[in-house]
Amino acid sequence: MSVRVQREDFDLGAEVAALRAGNPQVGAVASFIGTVRDVSEGSAVSAMELEHYPGMTEKALAQIEAAACARWELLGVTIIHRVGPLLPLDQIVLVAVASKHRGNAFAACEFIMDYLKSEAPFWKKEETPEGARWVDARVTDEDALKRWGIKSINASGEDSEGSEGKP
Repeated sequence: MSVRVQREDFDLGAEVAALRAGNPQVGAVASFIGTVRDVSEGSAVSAMELEHYPGMTEKALAQIEAAACARWELLGVTIIHRVGPLLPLDQIVLVAVASKHRGNAFAACEFIMDYLKSEAPFWKKEETPEGARWVDARVTDEDALKRWGIKSINASGEDSEGSEGKP
C-alpha cells in the first residue's frame, strides 16, 4: 500500500508495475488518473495551484485507503496526489488498485476517488481570465460519497459541511 503527496509527475506504467510486482494473486488492476482541464465552471483555466497541509493530508489519504481495504479484499493500493503549480493536461491524481477480481478493483478505485474528492484536505486555486479563484467543493462530489453510505467526515473526524475554498 502506498500513499504519496508530491510535486513531481508520476508514471502510470511504473506505478502499476510496482503495484503488481511479483504477486501472482493479482488478477485485476483498476486505475484512475485525474488531469487538469482547460475550462472550469464556464471559464478558461490557464493554471491551477494545489495546496495541502503536510502530515494532515497524508493521514487523510491513508484513512481513505484503510476504508477501501476494510470494504474489499485488496492486494495493493497506490494513491498519488500532486500539489503545487499545474497546467492544463498535467496529471493531478492517480488511484490504482490491485485485487484478485475486477469487481473489487473497479469498486475500490471508484470509492477511493469519490472519498478523496470530498474528504481529502486539498485546496485548489484556478487562474482564469477573470482572475484567480479558490474552488469550492462541489455538491456532486458529496453526492458521490453518499452513494457509498458514508456521511461526510473531515480530516479531524468531525462532521463536514463541505469546503468553502481555502481556510
